[in-house]
This record gives sequence, C-alpha cells and structure tokens, in this order.
Amino acid sequence: MPLAPLKQAAQQCHDGNKTPDEVRAAPATAKTPAPEAWKADEKNARAMAALEWRVIGETVPGASHIRAGIPNQDALLQLRASSIALPIILSVSDGHGSNKCFRSDRGSRFAVHLVGALLSETLNEIYSGAHENVQDLAKFEEQAKNYLTVELVKRWRSVVEADLAREPLQETEFARLIEKDGARARALVEANPYLAYGATLLAVALTSSFALYMQLGDGEILNVAAAGDVTQPLPEDARLLANETTSLCLPKAAEDFRFSVQALTNPPPAIILLTTDGYANSFSTAAGFHQVGGDLISMMRADGFDAVNRSVKSWLEEATQAGSGDDCTLALIVRMNALEAHPSSTTVGGADSHEQPASSKTA
Repeated sequence: MPLAPLKQAAQQCHDGNKTPDEVRAAPATAKTPAPEAWKADEKNARAMAALEWRVIGETVPGASHIRAGIPNQDALLQLRASSIALPIILSVSDGHGSNKCFRSDRGSRFAVHLVGALLSETLNEIYSGAHENVQDLAKFEEQAKNYLTVELVKRWRSVVEADLAREPLQETEFARLIEKDGARARALVEANPYLAYGATLLAVALTSSFALYMQLGDGEILNVAAAGDVTQPLPEDARLLANETTSLCLPKAAEDFRFSVQALTNPPPAIILLTTDGYANSFSTAAGFHQVGGDLISMMRADGFDAVNRSVKSWLEEATQAGSGDDCTLALIVRMNALEAHPSSTTVGGADSHEQPASSKTA
C-alpha cells in the first residue's frame, strides 16, 4: 500500500520545489492494515492503529544565514496516507554550514525525499508480507539497517551525481570559496564533490507495531512520555564534538548511521521529537533542551494542539535570533489521546501500566 505525501515544509527549498517523482505515490485507502506477521500482537496493533496521531513541522532560516544571504540549509518532510492515522514517516536533514558545503541546501533536500521514499518502500513490503522476519525485531533491525543505510547513501550519491551532471560546480562558487577559505578548500571539494552537498539525516517511521529510528550526524531524536519524561531511542555518538559531525558526504556514511527498531510499547510515546542541532544548540544545557518535551505536552494540554502548532515557527525564529543563529527545524509526532488524560491513565486498550516508551537510554 503506497504512502501519499500530505505535507512538505517549503521553507527548506531555495526554489520552492515540489515533491519529486521518486516519492510521489498514489493515494492510499483510509484504512492501513497491520502487517500479517504481527498477528500475535494483533490486539495491541489494532489499538495503536485506532489512535489519532498528528504532526507538527516547521523549519526557519538562521538569523546569521539571513544576514549573510545564505538560504535555509535544513529540510523537512513527512509522508503519510492519512492526516491522523499511522503509519507516519518523518525526516529532517541539516545541510552543513561549512563554506565547502555550498550546495548543502540541495543535499539536505535530496536526503529527506530519498529516505522518505526508501522507508515508504520498506513499509509497503512489510504490509505485503515480503519481510518474513518482521516479527523477530532483532533480525528485522539487522536486515533493515544493513539494507537501508547502504541503499540510502547509494541513492543520495546518485542524485548528487545527476545534479552535478546537470549543473557542474561553477567557477563563481569556487571563487567565493577561495575568497573565504583559500585554494586548499577548492582542492578538497574537487577531490570529493559530495562535500559540496554535505548533510546530516534524522528519520522516524512509526507504525502500529514498531518505530524505526535512524540518524546520521548531529541533531536530536527524543521520545517524550505523557508524564513529560524524556528518553533517547538512539545511543550518543562520541564523535559529534563541537562542529564535527558524521555526514552523507563522507566515505563511511553508511557505517556511521545510528539505527534502531523498537516495538511500540503500550502506551506509546506521547511525542516523538526530531530537531536539527540549530534548535538544540539554542539552549545553554542539554537538560534545558530536554525540558522542551514536557513543556510541549503541558502547553498542548493547556492551550490545545492547534495553538502550539501555530506558535512553533515563531518559537524557532526567536531561538535562532537569541541563540545559535543557525537554521532551526523542529518536527513532532503527537499522540492526541496523551493530551486528554492524566499521564497514569493514557494507556491504550485498558492496560494498567504507567507510561514507559521504548528507549535505549534515559536522557
């Protein structure tokens, strides 16, 4: 069953481009069946599928980028068959701000489209029964990681190569680079043209049975419980220090992905949050940033989902102006019934347990 894109943030596009053919799909029917392999947990899957899920996503150019006349290098994309139901695919990418990455706004845009298409293909194969090992999450995770990371990097590089064939690197681009960073910078880009398009990538595919998380480079993915507790579904990467990051433009990009497939717990997370480092770095401490998760739930309960949705863009603009100066992107998958009840009573299907979203690390 194909997934149709319903919303794409346009701010990331320097030319306001539309969804490319590789992620265009025919409309899906309103009801998405649970994978056949999950019949052992069919009751829980039906309960999860019946929940209402909504998405918030905004990206704004950095204050320093506006002053320098640089386009927004972040990109954001969501794909889903229904405006309220699962599955949901959400992806965020941050094009590098280095002078050598002067086409990174294109690289980030390519990344979110390509991972959306690839995850859509994977979910369609699951629903068609092509993935026999999906019930064994550990085996499915290993197979999915080995395929998705390698295939994504392969497709991204192919699209970059096609873009270079259409529009080779220009002398005007090199002249600006040499003026800022010297002739050696030009030599580095000529030796690795992917560097001009360098970008990170964060993506989540949320189904009624599991959540798939994948991340390359900096940025944050957080699971937020209805009580406001924050957990990280992926381990930290010790290599991400200061402005250093892993990237799609590097030779070992496929090996550098952090990846996890986790069964959707009962109750599932109230919010799954994705953000580029521009927003997270606007906070003086990690604890201050992590508090955003609980604050968002409190504000949605007090003021409503729509009010928060309308406010996110202005919050990001304030964050870049007062904080990092970088492009800021924030994307949220919100379980709507988590906003309606006391945290201890937000389980699905009448379970008694307290909120404990799946996670490998407590923030």
